[in-house]
Amino acid sequence: MNYFDQLDHDETFRHQNFPVTRERIFLAHAAITVLPKAVEQAMHDFNHNYATGDIDFTAVHLSEMDAARESAARLLGASANEIALLGPTSLGLNLVANGLDWQAGDEVVCYLDDYPANVYPWQHLQEQGVKVVYLEPGLSGEITPELVNHALTPRTRLVSLASCHFLSGYRIDIDAIGRLLHDRDILFCLDAIQTCGAFPIPIEHVDFLCADSHKWMLGPAAAGIFYVKEKHFDRLKPTLHGAWNVKCPDFVAKTQIQYEAGGRRYEPGVLNFSGIFGMKAAIDLINTIGVKNIAKRILSLKKHLVSGLEQRNCQILPPSEGSSATGITTFIKQDAAWMRRCFRHLAEKNVAVSLRSDRQGQSYIRFSHHFYNTTADFDRVFAYLDEIK
Repeated sequence: MNYFDQLDHDETFRHQNFPVTRERIFLAHAAITVLPKAVEQAMHDFNHNYATGDIDFTAVHLSEMDAARESAARLLGASANEIALLGPTSLGLNLVANGLDWQAGDEVVCYLDDYPANVYPWQHLQEQGVKVVYLEPGLSGEITPELVNHALTPRTRLVSLASCHFLSGYRIDIDAIGRLLHDRDILFCLDAIQTCGAFPIPIEHVDFLCADSHKWMLGPAAAGIFYVKEKHFDRLKPTLHGAWNVKCPDFVAKTQIQYEAGGRRYEPGVLNFSGIFGMKAAIDLINTIGVKNIAKRILSLKKHLVSGLEQRNCQILPPSEGSSATGITTFIKQDAAWMRRCFRHLAEKNVAVSLRSDRQGQSYIRFSHHFYNTTADFDRVFAYLDEIK
């Protein structure tokens, strides 16, 4: 019996490895995850050793953190040297926005209706004379290579996109957009928090990537990955400075700044050890199962979910299938009052989903399942939906 078969047919196994399933149907990974048992245990063990003083801080900071870089690099297909262990996602995005040498008249392309963390760092650059160009897709989050190409000009310096839209769940073609940009010598920054851990992320043509672990990576909040392609180390200047990313033997400050090697140059101080231990355990679980297998499982479950919602006259935001689909399934039905009743009723039944709104004030229910969910979970949710008047 493979791992997914165990999840489907052995509730004891599922409850042991994902404790949330004992009492709740959790369908809110696009908001914040719940921790698998392996992650909880890794953090507990570290915190216990921390509490008892049974810890070697040098080993933790260097050896153990380097092991976490290796796990993150394996997940992305990167070099461990290119990984900084920083969360939240907005921190990495700000490091990119503030670390490049901008010139007045430079242009940045982004999407105004993206999650605000991937909008405000670029808007702030307007104080330096940088122009922000907003993409205008026909459907929520539908960022295509053609749309991006249409927005480019000779002054475009960087394009920053989410790998997946947080409301519609539209997953962009990272490789095609990246190739398009690199052919024109334009930098590509990726907010990968809504797919990292759930879908493969091709990074050959990605220059910078940020993703906190508290969604699809199944890790704790404020522990994340900041990827910088090695060739950009000198180009992306660290804008945070401290005793860990600037060389200072024996913690004696020098008269000149020399950065630590690799991704460590972007880590100014002591890291979130407990969180990173948890993140590493989560990534190791994902790497063991295989992110391609996880993606296939998520999309297989989505078919069952979409079918049941359509049978109940729910209008689903595209995409509901195909290469742009993800574990995010967002729908509307009837009016805003019904949507609020739906959200409250599911919460009363211990079903965790998200209630979201768009710029026009339209209310949506967003389901975001992960690989440990089952079709039986969805069947129970369908029964609850049928109870709503």
